Amino acid sequence: MGPVETRAAATARRLLAPRKGRGVATRHRIIDAAAALFASRPADSVTVSQIAAAARVFPNQITYHFGSKDSLFVHAAFALLLRDAGRIEGVGARLSTAEAFRRAVSRTVLVTPSLPVVISALALARAKPKLSPVVKGHLSLLFRISEHHLENILSGRGWVIDRSPRQEVKTFWAAAFGAILIAESGYPGTQADLDLAGTLTIREPA
Repeated sequence: MGPVETRAAATARRLLAPRKGRGVATRHRIIDAAAALFASRPADSVTVSQIAAAARVFPNQITYHFGSKDSLFVHAAFALLLRDAGRIEGVGARLSTAEAFRRAVSRTVLVTPSLPVVISALALARAKPKLSPVVKGHLSLLFRISEHHLENILSGRGWVIDRSPRQEVKTFWAAAFGAILIAESGYPGTQADLDLAGTLTIREPA
């Protein structure tokens, strides 16, 4: 049985998938197969033929739907992150104070297994500008989903923030990506040394 799809991942499917055509199911199957492979091994060790075999498609169908393995890697990396977002969504339902929420969300994000995969996708896009539109689309979707979740938390708990929801989530995710990049670079210390919670301004009203 495959992983349970989170609300974030389901939303991503709906917004990113082609509106019409028989290729929608094929596209989803390719992304799912690629995500499973990229989650378990380095991207450069995964071949198009392996992805095609896992997705039960022909290799040229991957080129047709995604253009290249690199483009598919970006799609798959963010699909993994949005699937993992269910862990983050569940944090808000269990905690009663804003401080506990900030710390729990930060701890959860820093140990999210798909985040290093996304960091690799971002680095790849930096080296290959043709991938920039793909990354931009996925980042925009991540921010929109996170903003919606944050607005629900604020509304349900009566908490407030010191800036707009969009600024809050963009600042948080930028810090999270940077925290993982630093930790993965071999710099002395651990992720626990990074105050990701300090980038969030969520608090009880005065």
